[in-house]
Amino acid sequence: MTQINTGAPMLNERSLAVSQQCDSCPIRHRAVCARCETDELELLEDIKYYRKFEAGQTVIWSGDRMDFVGSVVSGIASLTQTMEDGRTQMVGLLLPSDFVGRPGRDCAAYDVVATTDLVMCCFRKSPFEDLMLRTPHIAQRLLEMTLDELDAAREWMLVLGRKTAREKIASLLSIIARRDASLKLKGSDGPLVFDLPLTREAMADYLGLTLETVSRQISALKRDGVIHLEGKRHVTIPDLTRLLEEAGDDADGGVFA
Repeated sequence: MTQINTGAPMLNERSLAVSQQCDSCPIRHRAVCARCETDELELLEDIKYYRKFEAGQTVIWSGDRMDFVGSVVSGIASLTQTMEDGRTQMVGLLLPSDFVGRPGRDCAAYDVVATTDLVMCCFRKSPFEDLMLRTPHIAQRLLEMTLDELDAAREWMLVLGRKTAREKIASLLSIIARRDASLKLKGSDGPLVFDLPLTREAMADYLGLTLETVSRQISALKRDGVIHLEGKRHVTIPDLTRLLEEAGDDADGGVFA
């Protein structure tokens, strides 16, 4: 297992792909610190450090003591649960700005694995919990994020339980597209362009589909002009409303934005 070092940062300036300054952080407007004032950011700065993980590397194992919480700055991680007989299920994805860890809980509830190269902004857990009590802006923002995550989990139950394979693929693409647009502070009126951060194998695992089905449905969406694809990863969505219709979602974008 890759252990989190809760002391000094493990990255130097050249290896860190994102800014370490809060005012230029790419997730600043969406992260747990989004509402913090300057003095509150300074308090967070004292307990903050960055970690980088390579694709496939474990961030934390389920049941292990978790001495940190933090936000995904770049990349994607998966949340996985393993049954006693060894069967595993991917139960969630952590996208940029998503929060990792749970204040008040000593151990990790899930395996957290870097699906792509991952950069995390971490906070030492005990000092962070103390700050939550003294800093309403942090507690309020974390509550908002938790409720959004609950709404998203309920929506995802519908995706997995009732939607067709085509609707599942369209739903996942719309989630990633809207998050990418939100991070870039870009509206959804024009075409949305992003690099798909998941392999088709990972998409199949997350959606409960076969690899062949994922590939077939992506090809069908491309053929029908719902998406444009360069290579296997570079995606353009000409009309988000049409993609949402393919996903069976409301045109307002639902809870995943």
